[in-house]
Amino acid sequence: MTDAPSNQPFEPGRVQATSTRHLTGWRRWLPGLRVLREYSIAWLPKDLMAGLVLTTMLVPVGIAYAEASGVPGIYGLYATILPLLAYALFGPSRILVLGPDSALAAIILAVVLPLSAGDPLRAIALASAMALVSGVICIGAGLLRLGFITELLSKPIRYGYMNGIALTVLISQTPKLFGISIDGAGPLRDTWHLGQALLDGKADWPTFAVGASTLAVILLLKRFDRVPGMLIAVVAATLVVGLLGLDTRHGIKVLGSLPQGLPSFALPSVGLNELVTVLMGGAAVALVSFADTSVLSRSYAAKTRTQVDPNQEMIGLGVANLAAGLFQGFPISSSSSRTPVAEAAGSRTQLTGVVGALAVALLLLIAPDLLQHLPNSALAAVVIAAAIGLFEFKDLRRIYRIQRWEFWLSIVCLVGVAVLGAVPGIGLAVVIAVVEFLWDGWRPHYTVLGRVEGIRGFHDISRYPQARRVPGLVLFRWDAPLFFANAELFQNCVLESAAQSPTPVRRVVITAEPVTSVDVTSADMLAELAQTLRAASIELRFAEMKDPVKDKLKRLEVLAHLDDNAFHATIGAAVDAYLEEHSVDWTP
Repeated sequence: MTDAPSNQPFEPGRVQATSTRHLTGWRRWLPGLRVLREYSIAWLPKDLMAGLVLTTMLVPVGIAYAEASGVPGIYGLYATILPLLAYALFGPSRILVLGPDSALAAIILAVVLPLSAGDPLRAIALASAMALVSGVICIGAGLLRLGFITELLSKPIRYGYMNGIALTVLISQTPKLFGISIDGAGPLRDTWHLGQALLDGKADWPTFAVGASTLAVILLLKRFDRVPGMLIAVVAATLVVGLLGLDTRHGIKVLGSLPQGLPSFALPSVGLNELVTVLMGGAAVALVSFADTSVLSRSYAAKTRTQVDPNQEMIGLGVANLAAGLFQGFPISSSSSRTPVAEAAGSRTQLTGVVGALAVALLLLIAPDLLQHLPNSALAAVVIAAAIGLFEFKDLRRIYRIQRWEFWLSIVCLVGVAVLGAVPGIGLAVVIAVVEFLWDGWRPHYTVLGRVEGIRGFHDISRYPQARRVPGLVLFRWDAPLFFANAELFQNCVLESAAQSPTPVRRVVITAEPVTSVDVTSADMLAELAQTLRAASIELRFAEMKDPVKDKLKRLEVLAHLDDNAFHATIGAAVDAYLEEHSVDWTP
């Protein structure tokens, strides 16, 4: 295993599978510094350009999500600058963008609104405290190595989640392209309300012309890798609106002037009567951001053929939330709209986020009016272009051809995200993944083995009806771990296989190489099975059982119910022992 970074920029033809497992010291906990040590100067132009393009999204989105969370808009920019810098140092993903998120807005608002009583300073203190709680919980989850939950999602389910996210983002931004204001009641209702608004003639066509032109330029220039299409389109839209005065003459909505100033260190103060509410709100935020960031990070890692440590991902998310909470920010998460913007703009490393953070800081310091003529419809076009790039259809067509039921699982996840929203959609994806896993283990393949002329080893008699079975011996193979959901089925299948043997059975050998684990329920079942077989004068043996599984059987007190020579290294050794011990005349 090499000592390389765990998430390197994708290079065609190169599959990267590095791990932080063997890294020590600062190299394990500070992925950003590992990247800096191996940074290639060839990446710099792309990171700089992607950072500038990303800035055009960070500013308006930060302000909007702050207001939706019940705090003044300026704090949305504060919650953008420091978390991006913190994640660039502690976060393992080179593509993920963190910041204020719409999925967290409702949770933050539910805590801030009743407790702040309209006081903006009190509101940001409460929101900052929630960020600190969320940060501590996420760091704890990373240190406890709970990031494994991201491994529950198969490729089709990840595709469904990402396609659902893309569809949701697309629907949410389309009304802005037409200059129509919709409250955001969900993708289906938003689509219905948009259709009604268009039929009622509420579309602002000058606004649409600017937004559609911006989208067309982005999509047209996307085919040229070295041309910063998004930046060109956004700058052009800003210049056209500003120079022609379209915001005043035609009422095109623009970003407007930004408040001036940078965040300062401030430890939020929370009263004892507010503490429980803040703790519960912070825990809810941590749960949502934990799930969203885990899935988004894993999805992009698969897309770029890189690998990230999910536990370090939680630590990076936690440190970013701590930074937000200590510098007048509020809880943040990964962004399913800004991350694809960075990717589409050519981001190579975390430097993109650093550039974006510094650019936002400079805007607040020296040029708060620089983007005042940036049209909102142009911003919508940027998000829509990014959402289009998120869709995955090609590989889904392949999955439909080779494994249709997994294709439909992907579609269910897509519908779940689009109908229920991103966070409930993640929950649905995890539930489906667990059900998928349990189903495979609950009703696995099993068979009896025999010897086939001209083929080495022992093989499935259902596939090879001509296979010769050893008289009085049942070689039973179970292709799954043994656990509570399939223990009874296993026992019934073994007994049924013995009952269907063409000759009286003296011994049953479980060819246990595929059995990777046992639990208490299945261990008790094995003890009961051994007693049942013994009562019928049938011996129970095992072949090719892995040592860790054998250790579990010992710890679960199963060995006391088995013979002293119950385990054989190979199937061949088990057959030879049976032939010798029972003086059976059978030639392999």
